[in-house]
Amino acid sequence: MTSRPLLLAAALVAFSLPLSAAADEAAFASCLAKLRGEAAAKGVRGDTFDTHAAALAPDMAVIGFLDAQPEFVTPIWDYLAALVDEERVADGRAMLAQWQEVLAEVERRYGVDAETVVAVWGVESNYGRNFGSRPLLTSLSTLSCFGRRQAFFRGEFFTTLKILQEGHVAPERLTGSWAGAFGHTQFMPSTFMRLAVDFDGDGRRDLIDSVPDALASTANFLKRAGWRSTLPWGFEVRLPRGMDTSDAGRRNKQPM
Repeated sequence: MTSRPLLLAAALVAFSLPLSAAADEAAFASCLAKLRGEAAAKGVRGDTFDTHAAALAPDMAVIGFLDAQPEFVTPIWDYLAALVDEERVADGRAMLAQWQEVLAEVERRYGVDAETVVAVWGVESNYGRNFGSRPLLTSLSTLSCFGRRQAFFRGEFFTTLKILQEGHVAPERLTGSWAGAFGHTQFMPSTFMRLAVDFDGDGRRDLIDSVPDALASTANFLKRAGWRSTLPWGFEVRLPRGMDTSDAGRRNKQPM
């Protein structure tokens, strides 16, 4: 027989879930109203904001991903094994052949070899097979209003609206990762705005439906980051036994 305390607890949970969702939606609506003014100051027209924000609802699932990114919680060899296998290498060779002419021109213009560009493509979206399925505006608006790093995600939200305002990508095609990365090589919106290029000459910078734009933009990203074709892409390092790792970590840069 079910005890009264258990029944009471179940009832409280059942009632609290819709109340919590309603509170989230109310807070989200209030936040969006404030963001409209901030967006205008960043160059987003009122009609653009209203058109794309009218049907937005918060996706609270993305908040949980903030502290569970696989790059930081998965052991390195497990992470690499999930991204690079024999099939992906074979597919990469096929992409090198299929896009040979475009890649040759990309390398000539940006100084980044075809193999490196295609390797990035394979890791980021499995050569366009996996862009991510979350609507960018939903994810970024939610992250702009809840959780930590709201200021960062507000910038990405406003930039996404500007991408739509300028007509580079159709709204229904703008899906990606929970954090807002999108396209063949998973650019964040701010990276797109700074570094994406119109390589196919159609007047739009389209990293979703234009492979040439995506490959050239990736090479431009690497070039602007200081890519040097005379150096290898990386070095394997073996740490000495008993090394003090207290100063290790991506935020503590050390000289080579």
